[in-house]
Amino acid sequence: MEWFSTLSLALGSAWTSGINLYATVTILGLLQKFGATKLPGGLDSLDNWWIIGIAGGLYVIEFFADKFPYVDSVWDVVHTFIRVPAGAVVAYAATNQLDSSVYIPAALVGGGLALASHGTKAAARVGANLSPEPISNWALSFFEDGLVIVGVILAVFAPMAIAIVLFLFVLFFIWFLPKVFRSFRRMFRAVGAYFRGEGFNDVAVR
Repeated sequence: MEWFSTLSLALGSAWTSGINLYATVTILGLLQKFGATKLPGGLDSLDNWWIIGIAGGLYVIEFFADKFPYVDSVWDVVHTFIRVPAGAVVAYAATNQLDSSVYIPAALVGGGLALASHGTKAAARVGANLSPEPISNWALSFFEDGLVIVGVILAVFAPMAIAIVLFLFVLFFIWFLPKVFRSFRRMFRAVGAYFRGEGFNDVAVR
């Protein structure tokens, strides 16, 4: 069942990369650096201190950027072009020692999971930014940080558990997808309202 463990690690790490790529890379690198696990395939290079340091530094920046309304959404827009392809790369790197019938689909599915988790995160942040109370941004941010930490640990040490989590997430995402489109539609309306001199809150209640 080694292939199952490798595939679960690949897809689980791709999924968490869509939420927070830098935290995912940092945790994976530290786990191998301190001998807690041996990462498969090309992921074994993540224990390089330069990679850990750069990813950790970027995570610190994201940790604070994620806590400020609207800054978090701008950060998410920029990282659409980083997290999604990175999720595919992580899945490919983890499985590239397996047969091509495994690592090519794994990269495609990994990219799809990263896109889904990133889209869910970004849509939730748009909804929080357009809500009248300020606490939801902080709550969502800390929840996402915890989710990534738990997700990476499950991906490394509990392949069956992360497989169940991913299955449940896919079911949730199918239900949540219409809300993703509505959230981004509200965001575009809010941006338009801003340039027309209207308030964000006026758009939020429409």
